[in-house]
Amino acid sequence: MDFSHISTSLPWYRQLLSRMGILMPVKALGTMVFMVLFFWAYFAILHQPSGEAWVMPLMAPDAWVPFTPLAYPFYVSLWVYVSLPPAFLGNFRMLALFGFWVSALCLFCLGLFWLFPTAVPAAGIDWSLYPELDRIKGLDAAGNACPSLHVGSAVFAAFWLEWILRRVGAPWWLRWGNALQCLLIAWSTLATRQHVVLDVLAGALVGTLFAAASLIHARKVAAVRGL
Repeated sequence: MDFSHISTSLPWYRQLLSRMGILMPVKALGTMVFMVLFFWAYFAILHQPSGEAWVMPLMAPDAWVPFTPLAYPFYVSLWVYVSLPPAFLGNFRMLALFGFWVSALCLFCLGLFWLFPTAVPAAGIDWSLYPELDRIKGLDAAGNACPSLHVGSAVFAAFWLEWILRRVGAPWWLRWGNALQCLLIAWSTLATRQHVVLDVLAGALVGTLFAAASLIHARKVAAVRGL
């Protein structure tokens, strides 16, 4: 089954709901397996880098973003956010294409983490005062700082969601909300002191490049297959 069977005359929200119901077991299992494999590789590289981590330099804009634990919900929202594009895809071919490109993005960044390990400078914060933030220090660890894969995957997901939302005729406020959520995730990596500005900029660049290449591929496939 694919989304070519979903009438574009339906309201945008009904199109999205219909897409979510297609291949739901495959999407759920695939997302779970992908995240398990990703974290296995992430922590393996974190604990066995090729050399000593280089501390990323601070820039003037780093001082413009104050530390706040209020950024924590936006930081962890990434794991839901990156699951939305595959949830809204309506056929196996596009689902596989998305999986291929997001895997390529992660493998590229993991390769950089292993070859060129980087760390964020010490923030001088007693993390025991912030239990939630203390826990995430082991997830987006300082040894895998640049480029920020947190930001890269958020940007990648944002471009795919924009493409999907335009195809279903979603309203402008939802599309702007998608962009805002991506920006809030990027901001949260700075506000939680998980990354510095250079990490964020590098992550955004990597996410944009992989998103552009993947969507060119997706448009070609959609045009040829009439999806």
